[in-house]
Amino acid sequence: MTSPDAMRGHLAMLVFSALVAGSFSLGALAAPLIDPGALTALRFLLAGALVGAVALGRGAIRRAAFDAPWRYALLGGLLAAYFVLMFHGLKTAPPVSAAAVFTLTPIMAAGFGWLLLRQRLSPRMALALTLGAAGALWVIFRADWRAVATLSLGRGEAIYFLGCIAHALYAPLVRKLNRGESALTFTFLTMVAGWALLMVWAKDPIRATDWTDLPAIVWITLIYLAIAASAASFVLLQYASLRLPAAKVMSYTYLTPAWVILWELGLGHTAPTWATLAGMVLIGIALWLLLEDTPERSTLF
Repeated sequence: MTSPDAMRGHLAMLVFSALVAGSFSLGALAAPLIDPGALTALRFLLAGALVGAVALGRGAIRRAAFDAPWRYALLGGLLAAYFVLMFHGLKTAPPVSAAAVFTLTPIMAAGFGWLLLRQRLSPRMALALTLGAAGALWVIFRADWRAVATLSLGRGEAIYFLGCIAHALYAPLVRKLNRGESALTFTFLTMVAGWALLMVWAKDPIRATDWTDLPAIVWITLIYLAIAASAASFVLLQYASLRLPAAKVMSYTYLTPAWVILWELGLGHTAPTWATLAGMVLIGIALWLLLEDTPERSTLF
């Protein structure tokens, strides 16, 4: 039987997957119009301000949270790398294809979870991750056997895959490095650290950007990213990472391509082909295997 605490972790990740999906469709529209480093720096600044205001209002920030600040620098660096590489990738990768790349994070998170936390996989979990990865690869290679055989991966997908490695490492590190800080506090300090790193790394693009002459879609995307896909999703990910194993946390990324398809249809874009949807079926089966609640699941991790 799943504990109430674990159920809240599952709910947090369900909302997380829905919010993150919008990043792909909106991000693909804004990515060619602004430098990814500049966009991510402002995103972290706005999202950090929102989370910080809530944390301060609740008195959640304690002096002890500032111990070992290198933790936030490490986590903030990973998140900054993920988002910058994501927007570089979205310049050429279709949103649904990029979302499929995102679904490779569970199998990578499982590997990092074992290395860092010694979290083990059951045969059921291993099968689910394998099916999910197979479905993701089928979508990423656009349902083309020849592309799979020759590993003809798009440049945008390849760039974003590097970012997903950073994202997969982030989930188990949150659990390993957290010293009892609340999700709000940990998220706020992580975003502050990420913003500080980006201000150094992307200082030239930030200065070169004409902020007063950006198209409206860039500001719409930025506001969505800061509020929904950063402030809210970071807290949800931190919250769930403290209650669920890393691989199970990241399993919710399997829902992202389905949400992205709905976003694309809502924006008037074309739907993926039926051949591509076959990969989505495998991803759906993987999610069901990962989240199906059975008596044996109490011994999975």
